[in-house]
Amino acid sequence: MPELSPALYRAGDGEPLVLVHGFTATWRCWLPVLGLLVPRFEVIAPTLHGHDGGPTPPRAAHTLAQATDHFELLLDELGVGTAHFAGNSMGGALALELAKRGRARSVVAISPGGGWDEFNKREVDRIIRLFKRTQTSARATVKHHEKLLGRPGFRRIGMRDIMARGHLVPAEEAVLMTRSSIRCSIVDDVFRTMRDGTGRVLDLDQVKAPTLVAWGDRDRLLPMEHHAGRFRAEIPGGQFRVLRGLGHTPMWDDPAQIAELIAGFASASAAAANGQAASVTSAGAGAGAGAGATG
Repeated sequence: MPELSPALYRAGDGEPLVLVHGFTATWRCWLPVLGLLVPRFEVIAPTLHGHDGGPTPPRAAHTLAQATDHFELLLDELGVGTAHFAGNSMGGALALELAKRGRARSVVAISPGGGWDEFNKREVDRIIRLFKRTQTSARATVKHHEKLLGRPGFRRIGMRDIMARGHLVPAEEAVLMTRSSIRCSIVDDVFRTMRDGTGRVLDLDQVKAPTLVAWGDRDRLLPMEHHAGRFRAEIPGGQFRVLRGLGHTPMWDDPAQIAELIAGFASASAAAANGQAASVTSAGAGAGAGAGATG
């Protein structure tokens, strides 16, 4: 039976595909692509610890590694072992961390976080200021969200830092998205990891799964030229794709393209893994038959 709650969306059959949202978001950021993915996979989209509707963190996460520990715990509680992962922003960083731990069958990382240069304090400060400005504005206008976000032009301008086509988000969903963002309880913890460097994704050469990194060329939050370099250079065998005309969280910008990006890569990775397993099985059977004939 499908599961639907503020904490979790789960539906479909097939290979498990875990969708991992970004900082201050919820699983609902994947709404535009769910209907296209569920016929092909068992889709598991949880709301992360400390985010609106998600579980309370078992303890404060002071590093990206500790946040990944929390996410692994959540996956264990959901009965998810290995899976295909698609993550956006912070969710992309978490998916790559899990690939380093051997839990990913494949990863699609969409504008993953944690890629800034070690000594680029100016860029870290810029990102934090942007989040603070957005949250301050959301809190100051909370009584007027329905009226303001009911205007497509306001949605386009107000959401321009995270998507290129914010006017495509339904007004009701834009209100939920905005209110969820100011209910996130781990904002200060995440800012702390950004400032002290423990929020960076390190040891990318240890990623142990087929990986596709995709980046919108209209990403204003994590611009490609400042954040994509290490992912492009350091992930073994990694693929990279530029999403023309799309923003940081592109699921609303172009649902069909993003769904096919995820489904196509996960399916190809699964087919390659199954083919490799079949080859090994066939080779083993052949060797066994040969040994028997010789004996």
